[in-house]
Amino acid sequence: MTETSKSPQRSIASIAAIVAIATLISKVAGLVRQVAIAAAFGTGPAFDAYNYSYVIPSFFLILLGGINGPFHSAIVSVLAKRPREEAAPLVETITTLVGGILIVFTIAMMVFAEPLLHLVAPGLFITLEQAKSPENFQIILQTKAIAIEQLRIMAPMTLFAGLIGIGFGSLNAADLYWLPSVSPLLSSLTVILGIGGLAIALGSKIIDPQYVHLGGMVLAYGSLAGAVLQWLVQVPAQWKANMGTLRLRFNFRRPGVKEVMDVLGPATFSSGMMQINVYVALAFASYIPYAASALGYSTLLVQTPLGILSNMILVPLMPIFSKLTDPQDWPELKGRIRQGMMLTAVTMLPLGALMMALAYPIVQVIYQRGAFGSDASDIVAKVLIAYSLGMFVYLGRDVLVRVFYALGDGDTPFRISMVNIGINALMCFVFVRFLNFGAPGLVLATVSVNIFPRSHYFGY
Repeated sequence: MTETSKSPQRSIASIAAIVAIATLISKVAGLVRQVAIAAAFGTGPAFDAYNYSYVIPSFFLILLGGINGPFHSAIVSVLAKRPREEAAPLVETITTLVGGILIVFTIAMMVFAEPLLHLVAPGLFITLEQAKSPENFQIILQTKAIAIEQLRIMAPMTLFAGLIGIGFGSLNAADLYWLPSVSPLLSSLTVILGIGGLAIALGSKIIDPQYVHLGGMVLAYGSLAGAVLQWLVQVPAQWKANMGTLRLRFNFRRPGVKEVMDVLGPATFSSGMMQINVYVALAFASYIPYAASALGYSTLLVQTPLGILSNMILVPLMPIFSKLTDPQDWPELKGRIRQGMMLTAVTMLPLGALMMALAYPIVQVIYQRGAFGSDASDIVAKVLIAYSLGMFVYLGRDVLVRVFYALGDGDTPFRISMVNIGINALMCFVFVRFLNFGAPGLVLATVSVNIFPRSHYFGY
């Protein structure tokens, strides 16, 4: 093997190591955050409400601000092909355009918080007769009131999500991988500090029902503070790398802007359709006691290893996919795709099987303390088993989607995602209402939906 052929592999390995270490730190912080939430609030109204109110802000944070999200992918795919001197004006123009749009979305979320929550969690708006008991109805009313206020507090995360996503893409295009991968820990740290402060102030009274509302507000403000800090820490790094400042630019006809938007628009809608599947699941979950909390706790346990391994695979491969889009480079591109899928299979299949086998002890060791009892462990472990079953499918889908983004084709994933919304709703009904699988059925529905597009991607 020649030296030339070796160097790209060393480069990928080096990037993967940086991303893995940084992501591991972030994921461990996220796990600690979730343990703190479990000990303080269990599966009660504060965290149940947070899962419903956070779904829309997190939609934007994951969709726009996440590593490997559409903003990140669009920025990397375009900047990787253009001269470095064009980067700063282009990034500043995109930031101005996207920031203006997201400010409008932020204001709308604050004004229409209650009807938006009604769409996400219709089960919180049922009548006393539908609740079947006055006790259940009071819990539902309390959860709804907390969730509405939390949503208004966290609405500005929409704007910061877009700024974070653009910054991630810009820094990766400048071959800077550490900060984007490690900065999500700030969101966890602010929530942990908030819960710690609440625990110091209240002591053992932190689990007292009269402080449930206060606990819900701590979760909301902590999440918002984390998003703000995550954006602030990347601004100096962007300036230093000549990847844009806070300057506003309104020349939306600048070369490269249309190219970014051509990828960004369909990619955002495509990824958005995937998040709408989460909405569908939560809508069904709002009728199942403690289902939203169980989904939240189990998701974190899956996303910790999945996030680390997906970033190790996708972050190094995305710039390579983008540089192999010329038809004469397609044989090498196909090889890289096979490489990504093989890495996915080798890592996800044994990991998923292991987590299914050890689901109950994993949940008990990590979460069962304080307000989180054995009943909560039983609920969360069942959902974790269902999530673990689909780990290979989740990451395999993401590898294939990134190939389309690199080729400048966001339409194909979007069309498939549109079809999947209807399939997901149908499967949720089948697994939850017809087969009565409860909260695990919601996860199985998502897994079955994610299997569907894979055959279409391979046949493209």
